[in-house]
Amino acid sequence: MGRNHARCYALIEEAELTAVYDADLERAKVVAEEFGAEAVDSLEALAEACDLASVAVPTVAHLEVGGDLMKRGVHVLMEKPIAPSVEEAGQLVDLAAEHDRILQIGHIERFNPVMRELEAKLNHPKFIESHRLSPFPNRSVDIGVVLDLMIHDLEIILHLVKSPVASIDAVGVPVLMKTEDIANARLRFENGCVANVTASRISPERMRKIRVFQDDGYLSLDYQEQTGEVFWKEGLEIRRAKVEVEKDEPLKLELAAFVESVREGKTPAVTGKQGADALAIALEITRQIGV
Repeated sequence: MGRNHARCYALIEEAELTAVYDADLERAKVVAEEFGAEAVDSLEALAEACDLASVAVPTVAHLEVGGDLMKRGVHVLMEKPIAPSVEEAGQLVDLAAEHDRILQIGHIERFNPVMRELEAKLNHPKFIESHRLSPFPNRSVDIGVVLDLMIHDLEIILHLVKSPVASIDAVGVPVLMKTEDIANARLRFENGCVANVTASRISPERMRKIRVFQDDGYLSLDYQEQTGEVFWKEGLEIRRAKVEVEKDEPLKLELAAFVESVREGKTPAVTGKQGADALAIALEITRQIGV
């Protein structure tokens, strides 16, 4: 994932990719050379070389690495989940405020072009159904599928519904790992909306879809294909139309938004607090699963 961040920074005109740090210096050299940057051998050297940085390390090291960079004056984009615990997430949020640094959390689907259509066409979601399925990724093996995949949809749903969660029912099963590899959660919100969320990393197919129902119709979107359809009632018939989506790479859009937030000193699209809220729901789901 770190290499992909480096690649996208190199594409953004408003930013200059200056340095890459990795615990494996030889790996850092390979990525730095590929994208025209310098490999550095410490976080201190990284902080001296840049104004902002992406942190794409194992979740357990987020506080150590991200916290160190913010203390040294660097704005941070932290890959999701923000931290392994609500307590550490809170510490990261506090450090950002204490050192007046921007902390953006890498919930990449918020920057998928289909999200513009969701936000533009929704006014009062009543029922949301999302599916995020993939074959086993051979990465993120330190966390289960809820923190690896489902948390993307949890953050989006919290963003769309904008109401406190009233109750959660969850189930999950470990198949290849000791943590859950497939999970389902049903969230009921205080405003009456219900969300049914499924995630699997042992599926033979890839799927990233969301359907959102409201009083006047529903929207069906495919994050993976960046396509969608809208359905609405007209008399006694159901009408449908394709959603026009201007396709682009979500990661590049995410990093460009981060760069813009730093340049203009404005609140990022996905704040540390929003990342922490999504983490809290995800951890409650994993607690109920109890693997």
